[in-house]
Amino acid sequence: MALALHLIFIALFFMNVSFGLVKPTNDTTTVTSTTDTESNVTETTSRFSTINANVKNFSKSVTDAPLWFSTTVKSTVLTKPPISTVSGKFDTEDLNEGIDKKVERRVWNKAEEEPQELECPPLGLESLRVKDSQLRASSFQRRGLGPHRGRLNIQSGIADGDIYDGAWCAQYEDKKQWLEVDAKKPTLFTGVILQGRNSIWSWDLVHSYKVQFSNDTLTWKPCMNGTQEAVFEGNQDAETAVLALFNESSTVARYIRINPQTWYENGTICLRAEVLGCALPDPNSYPWHTEHGTQDKLDFRHHNYKEMRKLLKSVNEACPDITRIYSIGKSHMGLKLYVMEISDNPGKHELGEPEFRYVAGMHGNEALGRELLLNLMQYICQEYKQGNQRVVRLVKETRIHLMPSMNPDGYEMAFKKGSELAGWALGRYSYEGIDMNHNFADLNTIMWNAIELETNKSKLINHYFPIPEFYTSEEAFVASETRAVINWIQNIPFVLGANLHGGELVVTYPFDMTRDWAPREHTPTADESFFRWLATVYASTNQVMSNPDRRPCHNENFLRYNNIINGANWHTVPGSINDFSYLHTNCFDVTVELSCDKFPHASELPAEWENNKESLLVYMEQVHRGLKGVIRDKDTEAGIADAIVKVDDIDHHIRSVADGDYWRLLNPGDYEVTVSAEGYYPSTRTCRVHYEHYPTICDFRLAKTPKQRLREILAKGGKIPKDLQLRLRQLRLRKLRASTKALNRRRAAASRRAKRS
Repeated sequence: MALALHLIFIALFFMNVSFGLVKPTNDTTTVTSTTDTESNVTETTSRFSTINANVKNFSKSVTDAPLWFSTTVKSTVLTKPPISTVSGKFDTEDLNEGIDKKVERRVWNKAEEEPQELECPPLGLESLRVKDSQLRASSFQRRGLGPHRGRLNIQSGIADGDIYDGAWCAQYEDKKQWLEVDAKKPTLFTGVILQGRNSIWSWDLVHSYKVQFSNDTLTWKPCMNGTQEAVFEGNQDAETAVLALFNESSTVARYIRINPQTWYENGTICLRAEVLGCALPDPNSYPWHTEHGTQDKLDFRHHNYKEMRKLLKSVNEACPDITRIYSIGKSHMGLKLYVMEISDNPGKHELGEPEFRYVAGMHGNEALGRELLLNLMQYICQEYKQGNQRVVRLVKETRIHLMPSMNPDGYEMAFKKGSELAGWALGRYSYEGIDMNHNFADLNTIMWNAIELETNKSKLINHYFPIPEFYTSEEAFVASETRAVINWIQNIPFVLGANLHGGELVVTYPFDMTRDWAPREHTPTADESFFRWLATVYASTNQVMSNPDRRPCHNENFLRYNNIINGANWHTVPGSINDFSYLHTNCFDVTVELSCDKFPHASELPAEWENNKESLLVYMEQVHRGLKGVIRDKDTEAGIADAIVKVDDIDHHIRSVADGDYWRLLNPGDYEVTVSAEGYYPSTRTCRVHYEHYPTICDFRLAKTPKQRLREILAKGGKIPKDLQLRLRQLRLRKLRASTKALNRRRAAASRRAKRS
């Protein structure tokens, strides 16, 4: 009993001691003073307290916040930051099991399950395969409304009179106006797709039109409907794509003209178009071949949910030793959010092996990313089996996660319409109407408000920002798909990722949100230089982006920026997955806009695969750039989880995961790295990142503080070792001497004041 009371007394005394011991050093490690250690141990707690206090002030302006804020918020207490785990609580999916019958009835109507089959593919006005020089017009109002702007789904600039306007518009309002397309070779023309003008200022569209054909632009033959010239129905609104098929009137020619007959009475003649046609083989060219294609034997077509399941299953069966299929949750309509895992040890996190992810289909109608990831998993499987050393090394050294469809509900809506008729927005949003690109927790505002309100900058955190509690409530306007992805990225320690979008040709990097809600403004992270490197890696190896002669897709010329841009400097996106990942986890993400055409025709998929294949591979390899290592307990060699890894001069830390391993993405150079963990002395090393595509191994072994040792001993009910007892006595004597000196100084000062008076 006396011994127990003695231990308790020592423990209570010990808790109030400010230690001054220094851990013995070795050749590679520098240890900071123990006074700093104690402040570092409590740093995280005080910083989270600061954030909590500042968020309460932030809640006053919740009504001005993005859509994901709940309107019934009562408090803004923050949830704890994620605990780094490596197990990944996602069970393997058995795709031999059928789709739930209730889900099947809810999602699919058999009458509209498949999109309309087109006899011939589009020539490529939307995808830019048709060059500007192949488009002519009878007249046009100005350069920004020239024939080169008469492309299906082209988007206008914001300013009235922009040089990037949203259609071809004729200068005159009469029935002699036309838009002409040169197919460059004899082509069987089978149809036309028409839209009105994309503009926030004007409402212009064509109600009806005729079509003519020619082989020399001198003699024109009209498209006939029996014995009369055919008149085709145009648009009743500006955005709906309307298909007209020529059927028996299909004609072989080189040129085609669209000749408006009637148009919106309060507007003018404006249209956007796509032309359907089958190019005939040139008899003078042998052997016959297509201009665009690939040597890879992959399944180049659009896969709806059912077909995607079949493809996932076939890849898994072809490469069972390196693949695993799992689901992270379900969409609003009940479709599973599948992920293909590729690794030499699927289902397990291996110590020191980084985790990588690609996410596609956040916007359901941006279908190219979905098909590229399905192609990628097929390609990796095939090349691994054939012994391609680059692919083998990637599989053995990386745990890869490919999510082809984050928004399967939206994709099914767009798929049913077909690649050319889905328009610009059908299927973009979730079934509930949520844009998931703006649906993640806005941690940027929380961070910036805390920075403005906190006077003691040392108390601010710069990583692992916790999610506001109101965001996780059932009332919050958060998609089920978004919740599933957040749970996924909290449970798997991803290091690097990318989100595949469509509708432009550019790579964007964080931050995606401007600080003061400006429409656009360069808003860098602390890792700006590395994010620029990541974006450049993808853009410079993409065959279309890197083409200096390509034309802009819509209303931005990203060639001026070498096809990369800070996301916020393009347009502000509050609640993006990129910003959320950077502030809430260890993962770095960029967004890749893959193509001008959000939903390219299946005939263009082989060319798109070739455009992106090298980019997809080389970007994954960047997960091995920088530092990696394991942080261990010096005495037990056990891994230390949630240790903070700080790189000098970069105001963004990361943390170790459950087994103590960590990865810090960095450009080549020398870095001073400090690792700290609760109950341990911090340790500092200088680590060099080389130019090779291999990480520098920078391990750390941390020594426990006396306080931590005592806690563990008391928790186990053990005896205090003699060396620790001796150290505690020394500390007690040191504190006693210090307090005695302070008392004597106060007495002496009081005595001097008394003498003066």
